[in-house]
Amino acid sequence: MPVNLKPPDPNSLLPVKGVSLGVTEAGIRKAGRKDLLVIRLDDGARVAGVFTQNRFCAAPVVVARQHLTMLDPDASIRALVVNTGNANAGTGKEGVTAARQVCSELAKLMECSAAQVLPFSTGVIMEPLPVKKIVAGLPACLANTRAENWAVAAEAIMTTDTVPKAASRRVRIGGRDVAVTGIAKGAGMIHPGMATLLAFVATDARLTLPCARSMVAQVASRTFNCITVDGDTSTNDSFALIATGRADLPEIGDAKCAEFAALAEGVAAVAGELAQAIIRDGEGATKFITVRVEGGRKEDECRKVAYAIAHSPLVKTAFFASDPNLGRILAAVGTAGIADLAVDKVDLYLDDVLVVKNGGRSPGYREADGQRVMMQPEITIRVVLNRGSAGATVWTCDLSHDYVTINAEYRT
Repeated sequence: MPVNLKPPDPNSLLPVKGVSLGVTEAGIRKAGRKDLLVIRLDDGARVAGVFTQNRFCAAPVVVARQHLTMLDPDASIRALVVNTGNANAGTGKEGVTAARQVCSELAKLMECSAAQVLPFSTGVIMEPLPVKKIVAGLPACLANTRAENWAVAAEAIMTTDTVPKAASRRVRIGGRDVAVTGIAKGAGMIHPGMATLLAFVATDARLTLPCARSMVAQVASRTFNCITVDGDTSTNDSFALIATGRADLPEIGDAKCAEFAALAEGVAAVAGELAQAIIRDGEGATKFITVRVEGGRKEDECRKVAYAIAHSPLVKTAFFASDPNLGRILAAVGTAGIADLAVDKVDLYLDDVLVVKNGGRSPGYREADGQRVMMQPEITIRVVLNRGSAGATVWTCDLSHDYVTINAEYRT
C-alpha cells in the first residue's frame, strides 16, 4: 500500500481556464483501462518543458523537444497527447515516425499544425507504438474533453502506479486568484535529472515564453529532481508547464518580479506534492524517507550526500526491515565524493534522535530509540556536515521484496 497516500478528491482539483482533458480506453496494452489522454489548450497558451537526460531518450521526447523549439513564434501549442502501456523508446527511427504520425492525426482533427501537438508516452520499452489503436482513440478523447477531467486524466497516465496523482492550488497575484492544477505518474525508474515521471501542470496565469521556460526549470530543480526510488533514470521523463493566459491579469515577463515569484511558489507547491506522491507510491514502498543534509559548503555537495544515502540499497533495505543498522548511512556519506570531508565533524540524526556525534556513535544513543523511529512509516534522516551553511533535501523510500516482484513481473 502507498505510504499515507490517497487518491485525489476530484472536487478539490481546480479547473484551469483554457485547458480541457479527455480520455479513452484505446487498448494499447491491456483492455478495459484508461490509457489515452488528450489535453486540449486554447489558442495562445505558452508551454515549456524539461525532459530526461537519458541519452536513450524516447521518440516522443525527441519530437516534443523539436516541436517546442521549431514552433512559429505566432503559433502556440494546442494539444498534448499522452499514452500509457507503451513507452515508444528504443524504437529507432520508426518510433520517431510513429510519434509524428500521432501528432499529425490529432492535428488534423483539431485543425492545427502537427508542430502544435506534443506527444508523451510511458510503459514498456522497445515495443513498437500501436499507432492505429492510438489514432482510433483520438476522436473519443476529443469528444469527452472537459475542464473538470483532471482526476480521470491522472488515472489515464498510470503504469505501475497504484494511486492516481493530482494536486491543485489557488495563488493570489495582483489581488486576484489564479489556478494551478497538475497531474503526474511515476512509481519506479525514479532518479533525478529528470526524475522518472510524466508531469503536467497548468495555470491560467499569463507568462511570456522565456518566463515559462525559466519557471519550469526552477520548479523541476526544487521538486521532481529531488526524488529517487531506485536510481534508474527513465527514457521518457517529461515535465510540461502550461500557462494559458486566460486569467484577468497582466502578462508576467520578468523572472525577477514579485508576481513571477508568487506564481513559481504556487507551481512548486503543486509539483512538490506530486513529486512526494510519486515517492509515497514507490514500487513496493512501505516508508517515506526525507533525507536532509545541512552544514555543507555548497548545495551541490549536500545533494551528493543526500543522493548517496537515498540510492544505497543497503540503507533502503535496512529501513524496510526497521533495522537500525545506521552505520550504513555513514558508509553512504563517505561515498558521496567529498574528498576533503572532515568525518570527525559529521553529526547524524534519525528524526529527533542523535545517533552520531563528531563522526562516532553518540554516547547517549540507544538502539531502542533508533528502533522506535525506524518503525514509523515516515522518517527523516538529517546529516549535519558542519562545514558551511548550505543544505539540500531529497525524498526517497525503502526497498522491499515487492519492488523485486513488481519489476520481475512487469511484462507478464
